[in-house]
Amino acid sequence: MEIFKFVFSPVGDNNYVLVNESGDCAIIDCSCYENEESEELASFFSSKKLTPVLYVNTHCHFDHTFGNEFLLKKYGLKSRSSALEEMNRKNSVMHASLFGLTVKEPPEPGYFISDNDILKFGSTEFKALLIPGHTSGSLVYYFEKEGCLFTGDVLFAGSVGRSDLDGGDHVTLINGIRNRLFVLPLSTKVYPGHGRETTIGNEIETNPFFVK
Repeated sequence: MEIFKFVFSPVGDNNYVLVNESGDCAIIDCSCYENEESEELASFFSSKKLTPVLYVNTHCHFDHTFGNEFLLKKYGLKSRSSALEEMNRKNSVMHASLFGLTVKEPPEPGYFISDNDILKFGSTEFKALLIPGHTSGSLVYYFEKEGCLFTGDVLFAGSVGRSDLDGGDHVTLINGIRNRLFVLPLSTKVYPGHGRETTIGNEIETNPFFVK
């Protein structure tokens, strides 16, 4: 599986496109805010002759869902997310306005994902892990065979997600990371929703929220 990262939106979100040998691709957290960003992503799909077949959100804070309408209108892809994120999706317009940004309410998801669900595109499969604490329904997507996971705003290189927003709880977040992510192989590559990549081993050893 090939992993391509695009950084879009005024908030600087990481958008991931995952490509397998069939030419099918999955998208995680599309945050195209400007038309130019949507056009860049569409051009990438076209130039690589890719077929977008699956779209998932790690959570539904406004900056991670900017591109949901674009993927629905252009490719007929409905988002998938936790049902616990519906409050955040419906409050996107209000939340974005607090940052001086104008958005529409993202389209309704086509499917709700639950903890430990297995999702597939082509021959590639991965597991959804519910790790609340940043939001009530934050999902981390774990690709065991490929040795990587996509953490949204749960875990960053050297940090963790904020927990002072609706549905947030710092103790729950820390416990979820420690008990469900830090038990994975140390070499597991971490692709966060913002910032640079890291590994589980590196975060266990150096993340200030866990190192005593």
